[in-house]
Amino acid sequence: MDTVFDRDTAVSRIDDGLFAATIAPGWRAGRGPHGGYLAAMLLRALIEAVDDSSRTPRSLTIHYASAPEAGPVEIRVTVEREGRSLTTLSARMEQNGRVTALALAAFSVPWEAPGANELPMPELAPPDAERRSTPKLFKGAPEFTRRLVMQPRVGAVPFAGSGAPMRIGGWIGFPERRPVDALALALFCDAWFPPSFIALDTPAVSPTIDLTIHFRQPISDSTCDPAALCLGVFETRLLHDGLFEEDGVVWAADGTVLAQSRQLGVIMPTDKPVLQPASLVAERSADGAGQIETRRSDAASTSIPPSR
Repeated sequence: MDTVFDRDTAVSRIDDGLFAATIAPGWRAGRGPHGGYLAAMLLRALIEAVDDSSRTPRSLTIHYASAPEAGPVEIRVTVEREGRSLTTLSARMEQNGRVTALALAAFSVPWEAPGANELPMPELAPPDAERRSTPKLFKGAPEFTRRLVMQPRVGAVPFAGSGAPMRIGGWIGFPERRPVDALALALFCDAWFPPSFIALDTPAVSPTIDLTIHFRQPISDSTCDPAALCLGVFETRLLHDGLFEEDGVVWAADGTVLAQSRQLGVIMPTDKPVLQPASLVAERSADGAGQIETRRSDAASTSIPPSR
């Protein structure tokens, strides 16, 4: 696939288990490159190392050690164990001799077992007719959001201290018609601004400490267009000592669960926030909480700014 995303996450094999890649400009999110973008790049190297289409990504956990700059990186992949059904791997991303990310992954063939699903897709308004992002309430959204289509459907204005639930999400995809795969899901699972921002009353940035993604079903298991926008919803229930968890689910348009995620993030106040409120005062006075939840019966949607 020849898309911006695929070109910017490309890897090339240098030696057995060693890959070269280049962190492209345009994917910045606060203090460094977007975590989901780095996850997709690491996952691409892992897929190349496994080199077995019958074994697909099932689990990926990344610890972000330091923020790399745009430019060359090396990814060292080690096959820790390859069994009859499961391959376990590790990966290490380095730039100029400095570790930037460490990953563990599991690839597996399908297993025969009964199915169950208690993760119904919430009844929210469908995607907009045009494949483009909803205009944002805030100026200065992170650079990487220009590489995505993001249409908010649930959430509240961040940094308003409204007391609204720490829950955000909406429809997401690429401007180019690219089928959704594990690489895309790795990006989507980290794309929305942290739900914990809803609990704050001052701007902040939020680096990810660790991110785990469970890849549940391929888009081919659904009945929808494989390039259609996906729905992701993410929530936080505890913010303490500046740390918060975030749990997410990404569905295909027909309700098929594609991925689940969990991450640990840290709140870092800043005098130079990533987001510059454009109408926060007006938003507060208009409805107090500034909360939105656009359901299927709503005629129009209201947007919230994505950030990471």
